[in-house]
Amino acid sequence: MTSHHKFFKIFSNVITVVGLGLSVWFFIYGFQQGLFTNSDTLSLFLLKFNGFAPFLFVLLQILQVTFPILPGGLSCAAGVLLFGPWYGFLYNYIGILIGSFINFYLARRYGLPFVKTIISEKSYTRYLGWLQDEKRFRILFALAIFFPFAPDDLLCIIAGLSKISFKRFALIIALCKPASIFLYSIGLTAVLEFLVNFFL
Repeated sequence: MTSHHKFFKIFSNVITVVGLGLSVWFFIYGFQQGLFTNSDTLSLFLLKFNGFAPFLFVLLQILQVTFPILPGGLSCAAGVLLFGPWYGFLYNYIGILIGSFINFYLARRYGLPFVKTIISEKSYTRYLGWLQDEKRFRILFALAIFFPFAPDDLLCIIAGLSKISFKRFALIIALCKPASIFLYSIGLTAVLEFLVNFFL
């Protein structure tokens, strides 16, 4: 592993830890301030950003896809809680779409040595068989992107090592990703609302 790749791996791990810490802090702060239980409080919070809140959230989603700074499902739920079901879904979709394209590009551009600085050897080996047959890979990849709970970000990186074209990759992401985003957003929002009602 080159010093450049080693630095990137360390940087990625640090960003992950920091991101998780900030996520926990934000949700505790949000519950204490009533951001998730009072629409007026939430509106005042968003107004502080002078209309930049959607842009900042989309940027956060791009970063969390490229660097696993917080669980993707958690950020999807946060988008719905902050912006409502429709705009939350839209901002989630845009951010995840762009982040997925970046993951694919980085893997395609820098190859296996770069990919192994991001994902573990165990994860890479688990999906290595998918790369042997392009048609089979397309089918499995599309199914994994469509259904929730699959490691989508990891699979987008793996896709960069496959023979799939960017056009076909982009089409699969654009058409299949909305279903899992919707299920993540609605499901985790319901869980968070239950926790809010239970503890507050």
